[in-house]
Amino acid sequence: MVEPALADRPTATPEVTFADYGERARAVLAPDVWDYVSGGGGAEVTLAANRVALDRVAVLPRVLRGRDTVDTGARLLGQSYALPVGVAPMAYQRLVHPDGEAGLAAAARAAGVPYVASTLSSTPIEQITATGAPVWFQLYWLRDRTLVRDLLDRVVAAGCRALVVTVDVPVLGRRPRDLRNAFRLPADVVAANLPNGRDTLAHAGVPGVSAIAAHTDASFDSALRWADLAWLRQHVDLPLVVKGVLDPRDAIEAVRIGADAVVVSNHGGRQLDGAPASVTMLPEVVDAVGDGCQVLLDSGIRGGSDVLRALALGAAGVLVGRPLLWALAVGGRQGAQDALALLAAEVRDALTLAGCADPTAAAGLRTLGTG
Repeated sequence: MVEPALADRPTATPEVTFADYGERARAVLAPDVWDYVSGGGGAEVTLAANRVALDRVAVLPRVLRGRDTVDTGARLLGQSYALPVGVAPMAYQRLVHPDGEAGLAAAARAAGVPYVASTLSSTPIEQITATGAPVWFQLYWLRDRTLVRDLLDRVVAAGCRALVVTVDVPVLGRRPRDLRNAFRLPADVVAANLPNGRDTLAHAGVPGVSAIAAHTDASFDSALRWADLAWLRQHVDLPLVVKGVLDPRDAIEAVRIGADAVVVSNHGGRQLDGAPASVTMLPEVVDAVGDGCQVLLDSGIRGGSDVLRALALGAAGVLVGRPLLWALAVGGRQGAQDALALLAAEVRDALTLAGCADPTAAAGLRTLGTG
């Protein structure tokens, strides 16, 4: 795999849609990296369903509401942010641009939104929090609980504001694009938060094998249980978010163990192919948890209208993933900052056009369509 030299990349200018960033990112990224970022599990049925389901949700706007201004601010996990939006956890961001996680976190700081740092970041958590961004840490449960404890100690010491536990990856989903490409990490991109981040499994090119999947499956504990999350709740004094919930029964269990929020997510269509679109399950999860915790949505968010759809269906906010990687690929930190500014403008427009004074008002809108 050879990444295009920075000099070969077009000069970054702000785009007018996330799709524009996607087109430019595809042009500058090596094909196997583009496939890794954009691909999904299996036949990519769920990947496609996320977008189709969001497009089916129509929001019924209100008119003549007498609003001169719109406040886009939101409270997530007890903290105030400029938007009802966070940057979703995404692994190995230095694959797409040398600025990597530090660049995207700095862009999140400028936008006033939380940045969720992945366990599989290619930049150490300490360097990410040093940007001054409000950082939540996404935890994958490792086979060695001593390593989990050590990592949690680092997370707390680094000043992370929340712990986000991803629960839908007992093993990495089978991703045919990565298998065809025998995808592997280049030597200069590592799992910087793990002691075995330079494990040869992640960097070995074997025909028909995803090196990232081999490394992940060797590192993660597939036997994670609710009791482990209850242990976390007792031992880590940070807001706890359970990410990867689709079944309302699991959302209820998350509330029972003391979660502060759940993220309705199918991992961007990258895990169980044939699982429902995240937005399809959002209303049922919202109803199931009631006032027990906040509900966030990810998977398929591509603009301000999607944020409005999620809010109208009861979410407190959304996490945005791939489009921000596209923007990072195109223009590094500045590209990501421009993309988040674009999203802020779209959210403001969507709320204004829907007759909402702020994100909480969107919960009173009617929606049509099943998602």
